[in-house]
Amino acid sequence: MHDIRAIRDNPEAFDAALRRRGLEPLAASLLAIDEERRARILAAETARAEQNAASKLVGAAKARGDNAEFERLRALIADKKAEVAALTAEADAADMRLRDALARIPNLPLDEVPFGKDETENVEIRRWGRPRDFGFKPLEHFEIAGVKPGLDLAMAAKLSGSRFMVLKGAVARVHRALAQFMIDTHTTEHGLTETWTPVLVKDEAMFGTGNLPKFAEDSYQTTNGWWLIPTSEVTMTNFAAGEILEAGDLPIRMTAHTHCFRSEAGSAGKDTTGILRQHQFEKVEMVTLCHPDDALAEHERMTACAEAILQKLELPYRTVVLCTGDMGFGSQKTHDIEVWMPGQDTYREISSCSTCGTFQARRMNARFRPEGGGKPEFIATLNGSGLAVGRCLIAVLENGQQADGSVTLPAALHPWLGGKTTITPDGALV
Repeated sequence: MHDIRAIRDNPEAFDAALRRRGLEPLAASLLAIDEERRARILAAETARAEQNAASKLVGAAKARGDNAEFERLRALIADKKAEVAALTAEADAADMRLRDALARIPNLPLDEVPFGKDETENVEIRRWGRPRDFGFKPLEHFEIAGVKPGLDLAMAAKLSGSRFMVLKGAVARVHRALAQFMIDTHTTEHGLTETWTPVLVKDEAMFGTGNLPKFAEDSYQTTNGWWLIPTSEVTMTNFAAGEILEAGDLPIRMTAHTHCFRSEAGSAGKDTTGILRQHQFEKVEMVTLCHPDDALAEHERMTACAEAILQKLELPYRTVVLCTGDMGFGSQKTHDIEVWMPGQDTYREISSCSTCGTFQARRMNARFRPEGGGKPEFIATLNGSGLAVGRCLIAVLENGQQADGSVTLPAALHPWLGGKTTITPDGALV
């Protein structure tokens, strides 16, 4: 959520930042609503003062027997009361229009974010690892002989339709092990606090992280009004909603492994084969609540935590900074980490780490009390995938595939697999 006072102070800078996002200037229209709201508030305050003044005089007029003045003042009080009610209603309506307009405007990119129109103009900042020379044409995950017995997409379609998966045997075991490996690494090595959260949330929680009102079609809502979370960013970030934290308790760094749900409304026709893009999937998410001055350093730290998972799994990846035209709604700056998928002969996103500044905190009124005292200030929030479990499974299977249809599993994962190291060509875990 944007601060209308900041827009008042520098409308040119606000519009310039929107242009970098590829949006039309909005300051003038927002300030027009704001001026209407403020004018109604001032008029209501003036009318209320006149009402109060008349109320002080009406008793004296009655006491001295001046019935004409008494009736005039009583009528004036009634008129002013009605005027105050009408003006207050108009001010409230303008305030709702303003809040709704502000709630639909994305966060402003930091100056250091590269300008661009779409993903083709994202900027690579580093690579790690080298794609393996297979000596044969690598297959996509769903084509690998040892994977086929454990990936039952026909059963998933029978149960739920397209973009769902059923995992069995060795593949299901590796999927579970990956999630446990990620959460254990983040908690024991990266200093994140493990949490377990609901996957059903109220409107307010979705609004707080920017999923509502603009992106309702991208999520699922139950018949009794709950929303299925698209990621546990929603729940963990909202831990601070309506709270005043102590500066000394910041930063707060959390992680959670949850089921996630997305309607993929804007992704028709994309990645329809295999399990790359699903309606229901699992993710290990990271969230940080911190002092705004520390947000950029925390962003680098969070990105490094996600990269460390891929390094331990020996999966080649590249890290890019998203351009202004490809950033998410709530982000000030985003790093995407893209893992090498040999079956597709390309890098695909497996983690997105974003710093949101105070944008989400304003929406959910999440603040902290400065150490030196003074008025509470809005916290900064960050979120990132650490990692998407299903996509990590694809990368492990494709990068570890062998010519005979077996899959060699990363050494870092062996302790979470009871010492097992390989998926055989017939789908057994040995």
